[in-house]
Amino acid sequence: MTETMNASTTPDLGIIIPCYNEEAVLNLLFQRLKDLRNHVNANLSFLFVDDGSRDSTWPLIQQFCANNKNAAAIRLARNFGHQTAVSAGLANIDTELVGIMDADLQDPPEFFNKMIEAWREGNDVVYAVRTNRKEGPLLKFAYWIFYRILKKVANIEIALDSGDFALLDKSVVDEMNNMPERNRFVRGLRGWVGFTQIGIPYERKSRAAGEPKYTFRKLLGLAMDGLISFSSLPLKLSGWLGWSAATVGFLYLLVELYKKLFGNQPPDGWASTIALITFFGGVQLIMLGIIGQYLGRVFEEVKQRPVYVAREKAGWISEKELKQPGK
Repeated sequence: MTETMNASTTPDLGIIIPCYNEEAVLNLLFQRLKDLRNHVNANLSFLFVDDGSRDSTWPLIQQFCANNKNAAAIRLARNFGHQTAVSAGLANIDTELVGIMDADLQDPPEFFNKMIEAWREGNDVVYAVRTNRKEGPLLKFAYWIFYRILKKVANIEIALDSGDFALLDKSVVDEMNNMPERNRFVRGLRGWVGFTQIGIPYERKSRAAGEPKYTFRKLLGLAMDGLISFSSLPLKLSGWLGWSAATVGFLYLLVELYKKLFGNQPPDGWASTIALITFFGGVQLIMLGIIGQYLGRVFEEVKQRPVYVAREKAGWISEKELKQPGK
């Protein structure tokens, strides 16, 4: 890909929009998408992925697709999760450029214009860097510490304060789709493939309408996926913790033997014994838990189940056979 080629074309931009119970915000989103042609110099198409919504999200998306030839949608058979919904979109879009944004309008679709400008300069991946989050202080701190821990321990380059809001060249999307793993941490895969990447700062807005869908439990699960998928440090830490605990136990044994053989003070009684048993038992359970996290993901991978199951299609994708990531 060359700078001259990028500057001389009007690219085809396909935007993936995962949705889950977003009926409150969809009409606002649709209007912004209709107006997007006035802000972005590209041939636009949209691919919605309904991640098993239980409200009116799917009928609203169907109606939008019926009225707009450049819009299509996939309805998943259940709630598979945000990262799976994004992965389903990546596997089934075939445009020169691929954008990813959430439906809640915290990611402004007009920002794709700046991303395209950065792509024209020769960047294969252009991701948005959040400069001012609108969440509460506790959630802000959780995001802040997660990104910095992940960047420190990951065996790849992880961009700080960047989510899935990004613009990807087709060459990058093709490489991401070739990866066969089932637990897909999209921003980690985006970093793993390499290519030329650049971040552009933007102010992340509050939700335009509706309630946040990422609960603290889901955020914690996403953090675990990121840490375990792209770092073996937790396994190393469990080993270090085991050696530390064994050293403490051995030193304690030497102290007690010294008291028995050379001192007048009798060995400590049951309280210290119970404390040691509890300590070592806790260490063992922590190590087993860490190993279990990795083993659980290996178990999911070897079953070779599909990444997602689709229930319905709408719009221009209706006549196409859906693809799975890694196939």
